[in-house]
Amino acid sequence: MKSQLWFGFLGMALSGSVLAGTVVSPIELRDYHGQPQMVPDSKSTLTVIAFLGVECPLAKQYAGRLSELASQYADKGVAFFAVDANVQDSLSEMGAFVKTHGLHIPFIKDAEAKLADSLGAVRTPQMFIVDKEGQIRYQGRVDDQFGFGTTAGYAKTKVTRRDLVEAIDELLAGKPVSIAETKAEGCLIGRAPKGTQKNDVTYSNQIARLIQSKCLECHREGEAAPFPMNSYEEVVGWAPMMREVVDLGRMPPWFADPKHGHFKNDPRLNDQEKKDLALWIEAGCPEGNPKDLPAPKNFVKGWSIGQPDVVFEIPTSYQVPAEGVVDYQYFTVETNFTEDKWIQASEALPGNREVVHHIIVFSSSPNGGARQRGALGRQSVGGYAPGEQPRIYPEGIAQRIPAGSRLVFQMHYTPNGKAQVDKSRIGFKFADPATVKKAASGGVAINTFFKIPAGASNHRVSSSFQFDNDAMLTMLFPHMHLRGKSFRYEAVYPGGEREILLDVPRYDFNWQLRYELAEPKLMPKGTRIECVAHFDNSTENPANPDPTKPVLWGDQTFEEMMIGFFGTIPTDSDPNPLRMQRPGKPGKRDRAGK
Repeated sequence: MKSQLWFGFLGMALSGSVLAGTVVSPIELRDYHGQPQMVPDSKSTLTVIAFLGVECPLAKQYAGRLSELASQYADKGVAFFAVDANVQDSLSEMGAFVKTHGLHIPFIKDAEAKLADSLGAVRTPQMFIVDKEGQIRYQGRVDDQFGFGTTAGYAKTKVTRRDLVEAIDELLAGKPVSIAETKAEGCLIGRAPKGTQKNDVTYSNQIARLIQSKCLECHREGEAAPFPMNSYEEVVGWAPMMREVVDLGRMPPWFADPKHGHFKNDPRLNDQEKKDLALWIEAGCPEGNPKDLPAPKNFVKGWSIGQPDVVFEIPTSYQVPAEGVVDYQYFTVETNFTEDKWIQASEALPGNREVVHHIIVFSSSPNGGARQRGALGRQSVGGYAPGEQPRIYPEGIAQRIPAGSRLVFQMHYTPNGKAQVDKSRIGFKFADPATVKKAASGGVAINTFFKIPAGASNHRVSSSFQFDNDAMLTMLFPHMHLRGKSFRYEAVYPGGEREILLDVPRYDFNWQLRYELAEPKLMPKGTRIECVAHFDNSTENPANPDPTKPVLWGDQTFEEMMIGFFGTIPTDSDPNPLRMQRPGKPGKRDRAGK
């Protein structure tokens, strides 16, 4: 039950179709201990019903908060109940959730979704307040701290509106609820499937194969995704959510406009796979014949690159809090390399996948200083993001790390409702210098001298890089922070022709993706890479830490960056194929504000 991918999997919608003011009757259900519970509780002044799912990361964020609220209102006639209506969640998993996330209110199993149907519950977490007469007085979110934008999730540094608390206080004071319905954001409740059409698509045949090829890399035990998908019983409850995130383009995570460029690591479902998924759900998610299941897919445990020649880890264990927003953490590690090293393969491994959002490891030159960070370190030597593969170079190609270099770990942590500890690391496999024929390198089109005005919704910042020699482009990696909105790379060739190399119209900070070209692309000497990014520093950006303040360059996520990383290898005709790519120079201050 991991948390890194929760940003991609959760959607948002208005609360259920049952309107505030509707009267519901109590239903007898049993909690995970098997004890009967009547919900709503007609003996209490108010009943708060919280629909949760044990694998829903947003539900994990709010479990402890709900327990605190229950204690706060215990002597005021307010009863709290948590309800699980997911067909895929077992009683033992509910018990583990209670223990892990400190849920100290009755946790009830709504196996047939009777209560969920009567209230019109759609998501987890979704709150309902019912009065003594059984009338729904409020439905929606707990508060506005955690939620979802157009592509992914956000976590504000503080709560600005406590919707559930506001509603409870107003009702206890005999006042009407000022806002009786808010958006419930989270996972779709996994109701038992009900098919309306028949076809030949089954889990055992098409869907299991689809999941093996597009999902299991992350959706398996010990990996980054919030729930495993290696059995029919697990998958069937998530089927509606799967369809939603695929239709919205949230899963698999990929944000490049398909009109520009071809990339070998594009994970998206093809048209037939999308059609099969839709047909399977419309038919009621039939299991089919287990004999049709594909052979289990074998995944490498531990190091995918094989045993590294050297491993570096962050120097101290980092304590990740249960809640809140954690600033980027930077850890500097000395390599103690007494000679240049050629890296054939690198792999960054999170020490705790539940809370490590991403890792980027840079090498800093011996003259760079201890605080030479991020893009200013100039050379990325590896990283981790959910679903990203290790960096492995073809035979004869390797990346040079100069003697005396330091490694700088940029760590992004995402609290998941439980205090955690992390000690991440990176491993390198070396190439024999005698076998290295080409140096894998790269550069940056970077602008560090910008100012995003307060409230600006579409602020333009540009940067560029010019090649001094012919080079083969292999990879593009845009990087911004929470206000990042879009990013485009364009090549301007010596003859004046222009070509869009990569267009990311909906940049998603939650996924630090590399876009690896299907085939290396020639960048002739004199070619200029131009990058244009747009930032949303307005109130319309729900992830915005503070739309009232202008934003400058900085390391932390509440500041901003504008970096167009790219990777290169020399051409076959390069007279100096082991030359390092010259880094880009900082761009000029963008004053236009377009």
